[in-house]
Amino acid sequence: MVVLFVAAPFFIYPIFLMKALCFALFACAFNLLIGYVGLISFGHALFFGWASYLTAHAAKVWGLPPELAIAAGTAVAAVLGVIAGGLAIRRQGIYFAMITLALAQMMYFFALRAKFTGGEDGIQGVPRGRLLGVFDLSNEMTMYAFVLVVVLAGFILIYRIINSPFGEILKAIRENEQRAISLGYKTERYKLMAFVLSATLAGLAGSLKALVFQLASLTDVHWSMSGDVVLMTLLGGLGTVFGPVVGAFVVIAMQNYLAPFGQWVLVIQGVIFVVCVLLFRRGIVGELAQALRVRL
Repeated sequence: MVVLFVAAPFFIYPIFLMKALCFALFACAFNLLIGYVGLISFGHALFFGWASYLTAHAAKVWGLPPELAIAAGTAVAAVLGVIAGGLAIRRQGIYFAMITLALAQMMYFFALRAKFTGGEDGIQGVPRGRLLGVFDLSNEMTMYAFVLVVVLAGFILIYRIINSPFGEILKAIRENEQRAISLGYKTERYKLMAFVLSATLAGLAGSLKALVFQLASLTDVHWSMSGDVVLMTLLGGLGTVFGPVVGAFVVIAMQNYLAPFGQWVLVIQGVIFVVCVLLFRRGIVGELAQALRVRL
């Protein structure tokens, strides 16, 4: 995967790759929650979007360098994850999902009215700045290298989490929470930790996107963004390591290359999604892993 992404910008438009990488990290963060804990959130745009806003505001208004602006946005996503997770984690199933959606919608309307977010105009012209005071991120290849390193680091962290003893406990909670409780595990604490980790990494993805496009807008906090990440994860393969990455690239490619079809893009996406649900029950990567009998 590293070799593929290092060679990719010489053949594919770097901005497209950076966008896809940001959403790949977002989808991997979401998959950590739904694929390994069994909790589906319909409000993950809350963390993605508000991290994007705070990073953009910190870079443009406060004049922070990119590394500190990203850290600020990611920290805000972590705090929101603690608050939202503390409220939602006591419920399960559709009740948990609806609480996350309600919280995300509340923050969406706050973003719409707040002055520092720019309302419907968003925060535009965000400066990329110099990373560590040395690397000029206004250069596309330098920015791509930075995004790639951060996304790969996030991917490795998620891989480490799901293959650690902590990750095994999360899988046990997903499979049979009552049995995990009977073994002495405080499942609510583990679920909250997983929720906060997922929110933090989603915020990191949103912070990167704000610098890549030099823009933070209402689209980032809208409920449809939460729907997109659900689609990416299911399309690639729920509970697989590489599935969300593949799903993100497929969805972003459809959005970019099918743009001339206008509103028909949504219909085409819907048809493709239905076909994948019927033919690839485990997702693209899940079916491939099943056919090859390997773990992907």
